[in-house]
Amino acid sequence: MKNLPKLVGLAATVAVLALPALAQDAAPEATTAAAVAVPTDVVWILNSLLFLIGGMLVFWMAAGFAMLEAGLVRSRNVTMQLLKNVSLFSIACTAYYLIGYNLMYPLGNWSIGSDETGGYLGAFAFAALEAVGVGSDAVDDYSYASTGSDFFFQVMFCATAASIVSGTLAERIKLWPFLAFTLVLTALIYPIQASWKWGGGFLDAMGFLDFAGSTVVHSVGGWAALAGVLILGPRLGKYKDGKVVAMPGSNLTLATLGTFILWLGWFGFNGASQLAMGTISDMADISRIFANTNAAAAGGALGALALTQIIYRKPDLTMILNGALAGLVAITAEPLTPGLGAATLIGAFGGVLVVLTVPLLDKLKIDDVVGAIPVHLVCGIYGTIAVVFTNPDASLSVQLIGIVTVGVFSFVISGIVWLALKAVMGLRPSAEAEYLGLDKAELGMEAYPEFVKS
Repeated sequence: MKNLPKLVGLAATVAVLALPALAQDAAPEATTAAAVAVPTDVVWILNSLLFLIGGMLVFWMAAGFAMLEAGLVRSRNVTMQLLKNVSLFSIACTAYYLIGYNLMYPLGNWSIGSDETGGYLGAFAFAALEAVGVGSDAVDDYSYASTGSDFFFQVMFCATAASIVSGTLAERIKLWPFLAFTLVLTALIYPIQASWKWGGGFLDAMGFLDFAGSTVVHSVGGWAALAGVLILGPRLGKYKDGKVVAMPGSNLTLATLGTFILWLGWFGFNGASQLAMGTISDMADISRIFANTNAAAAGGALGALALTQIIYRKPDLTMILNGALAGLVAITAEPLTPGLGAATLIGAFGGVLVVLTVPLLDKLKIDDVVGAIPVHLVCGIYGTIAVVFTNPDASLSVQLIGIVTVGVFSFVISGIVWLALKAVMGLRPSAEAEYLGLDKAELGMEAYPEFVKS
């Protein structure tokens, strides 16, 4: 009897070792079972779950933008930057509900155009969710996902486009004109152009490819930021006597944390853009998208690391952070078809573009505080073009048409709105308020002790 525990242990071990053989014996039956179609309600549930989880990850990107911007602005403007991020996110969610969602997804109810000829302007109506306790016989699209999950996922993309603008114009724009522009961007500009691709509009009919939004989201935010910064001008003291005056950020720890948060959120941004999780194929594709997204970010960081060492003889952390983000933006237009090597190279060239574009903007006296224009605009354009390298269905001419169409629309309309706000409300605070810092001038907070008027 004293050997009983050993015998029991031996029997358990043999049973565990025999499991693979038992599984092989059962394989034909398992294969037969796998061939049976998954019930539609399970597909609907899994797709909805994908949107909800993806939406939560993209929501977390709002924290990433806030931390990145708070770390890259000077101490006397940190609170204002955080306030802008919370406010713009809230405005985006509300505007998208009131106007944006149905403008972006008219479901055949185009105000101008149609699904057959190509839509140009979507429907004007409030977003509406399913009724409480709805059954499968009353959902809008039983083969897709819940409207609530779709709205939740899409509204996060809308808020992301607005977040891009915030960092570029930091430290020298008044709060209320910025929020007014955010309202127009999220209610009209972003949804209208997004409907041309994702809503089944004319760019989609042409074959324009933008999987998760290198153009539809990131370049739009970049174009809006570029229009704003050209009208607003640089920070006081940024360019003196033909030289660029360095204005270091308040906290690179926060900026690094923000970058890693954005990196994490991007898995939801790209992964959930597969828009389906109810089959083995979809789940394999989502996994591939996650891996490629991560590879591109790593490639972008390494590209910036190498080039800053070559050019400046030492690595530059802020360039490397933006290099990782550049890789993420670049892969967003097509994160599915590349292999890991191609995804890494696509991201690496994005990191190189950032390092080359930042000094070019300074030569043009375009003061982009956080580097959003190189990351989101330049690499958004590059990433959309790069689709042709890995997706055989992509046409370079169609990709360029999409880039130019969205770019002209976003830049021109944004410029008109910025000019109107400048005339009506004024965009910049006084020189004294800008030197003092917007935390003190607009929010009434005490100035930080390191403040030196220069």
